[in-house]
Parts: sequence; C-alpha cells; structure tokens
Amino acid sequence: MEILISTPPSFNYRRTVLSHGWCELSPCAFDDQSWTLRRVLGVGDKALTVAIDGTEDALRIQAPRRLGARAAEVVSRDVRHMFRLDDDLNEFYRMMDVDPSFAWVSAAGAGRLLRSPTVYEDLVKTLCTTSCSWALTKIMVTALVTNLGRATNDGQRAFPTPEAMADAPEKFYRDMVRSGYRAPYLKELAVRVASGSLNVEAWLTSKLSTAELKREIKQVKGAGDYAAENL
Repeated sequence: MEILISTPPSFNYRRTVLSHGWCELSPCAFDDQSWTLRRVLGVGDKALTVAIDGTEDALRIQAPRRLGARAAEVVSRDVRHMFRLDDDLNEFYRMMDVDPSFAWVSAAGAGRLLRSPTVYEDLVKTLCTTSCSWALTKIMVTALVTNLGRATNDGQRAFPTPEAMADAPEKFYRDMVRSGYRAPYLKELAVRVASGSLNVEAWLTSKLSTAELKREIKQVKGAGDYAAENL
C-alpha cells in the first residue's frame, strides 16, 4: 500500500534524512543507493515496517500490506512528525538570509532535523549518545530494540515502549545493553513515563519558555545541557 504526504515547498528530503545520525539507529535503516529510509513503527499493539522516500513534492510511504483507515492515519502522523513537515521555518530562513554565508540554507531547503515518532524515543536515544562513541550508541540502541521491541511479521522490531523498558531490570541495561552509568537512568525514565508520573510528550506543546523547558528536561536523570538542547 502506498501513502503520499504532500511536503511544503521548503522541504528537502535528502537533507532531512541525512541531517544527523538518527537514520542509522535502529529501528531505522537507510539505503544510500535508493535513498530509502526503512522504519519500524508501532501501530496499536502491532509493529509495521514501512519504506519512505521523497518525490519532488511529497513523501512516499510503502507499507507491506493494505492498512485500515486508523492504521494509515497513525503511519502518516508518525512520518509527518519524523520529518517535521508541520514546522514553520520561515522565520529561521529569514534569519539565515541576512548573512550571505548562510543564504544557501533556505535555498537548499535545509534546517529540518530527522527525529523519532515520540519524544520518549528521542530522549532515550539522546541519553545513549552522551559520553561515548557513536559505535557504542548504535550497540546500545540496537540492544534495546532487539531485546524489548515488538516484532513485525518480517522479523524486524519496533523501538520498545516505556512499559516494556520499565519491566526490564536494571541489570539488563548494564549487561545486555552495555549502558554503563546510564542503566539506572534508563530504568527510572521508563518507569516514570510508563506510570504516567512523567509526560515527556507534553514537551512538544509546552507553553514554557525555552529556558524553563530546558530546566524541566534537565530534571530527568542523565539529561544535561546537551540532551536538553538537542531535544
């Protein structure tokens, strides 16, 4: 099944998908020959692998089977979020155009950074990038997905839910994920989100100022200036 999502005139698929290393982290897989991003998405209580590429004026999503209206809506919503299609970059582009050395940014449609379908996934992955090599980041994230993610019909796995991560003991994070000092932080974060005592998704629509929101994010153990500013 094919789903097409119209993109704004300023959108550049190639610059967005390669904006940083997220396209390399499970459950994403990027094919640099076909410029296709494969991503496993959670759809209800199931997981689904989709293939995403860009046309001149749209994102094209290929699903392995026909989807019901609700599932297609969830897939479209998650892909729109990942590629930041609803972000208004006009003010950002005006600022870039003031300096001739940055005028290329708006002309090239740069500026969007690929993200995950949820703030929770982005937060966990960001914690896995602190004070370590990119190779170790990939090892940690792959271990989380492989061991705790919901399986698809084709044998791939989605990013684990907070509930799945909350059920895993701290020892799992130390021994299987090899997360080191992050082990208690990942466990505590998952428990807080799964229990509802921490709603990280609300940060997307928070009315707090940037400085206030940064202070709130830094209350999560393991999230310092770097993590808060990246989120």
